[in-house]
Amino acid sequence: MKQTKICGINDAPAMQAAAAAGADFIGFVFFPPSPRAVTPAQAAALSALVAGGPQRVGLFVDAADALIESVLAALPLDILQLHGEETPARCAELRARFGLPVMKALGIARAEDFAALDAYAPMVDRFLLDAKAPPGAPLPGGNAAPFDWTLTKGRAIARPWLLAGGLTPGNVAEAIAVSGAPGVDVSSGVERARGVKDAGLIAAFVAASRAA
Repeated sequence: MKQTKICGINDAPAMQAAAAAGADFIGFVFFPPSPRAVTPAQAAALSALVAGGPQRVGLFVDAADALIESVLAALPLDILQLHGEETPARCAELRARFGLPVMKALGIARAEDFAALDAYAPMVDRFLLDAKAPPGAPLPGGNAAPFDWTLTKGRAIARPWLLAGGLTPGNVAEAIAVSGAPGVDVSSGVERARGVKDAGLIAAFVAASRAA
């Protein structure tokens, strides 16, 4: 069964829809430039709506330790997702300091981009392979753009990983079949407007990924 992550949860209907659909992970974005960003207090209130359920992932972009500390003081997280320019050493430092698994997001545009995984693999627990953001893009991810899914087909990747970038309920089954991904991550693909999740699209995405 493929794992599914719904990222950018920022309101109660989205949190409840992701849990009801059976998502494995939900992501809270702690990066203010994102239209999906939440404060630690907002994330804590949303998380409290659902007992148990999906693992809580905190998405950070080149965050200072103090920000991560403030989030963890407000709510427990299961995974730290690092979506900036964090080095392998920084990933290892945060993993050790906070005692939480680390998922490193890496942008992919061509086969040569996979070389970076070798340095990160000993320092992290998971990868999120996303479409590389175009030059000058204000956000490192969540740009509704896919990369060439054939690049991952049959490729040995040293850690569990999720495929991200341009996924929707309509294409996630094809993406899984072409890429061989063991799991998928979606944000903009389940929104009715930028930064506004749609409960029906969340349910449809999880169902389609489960059936793939």
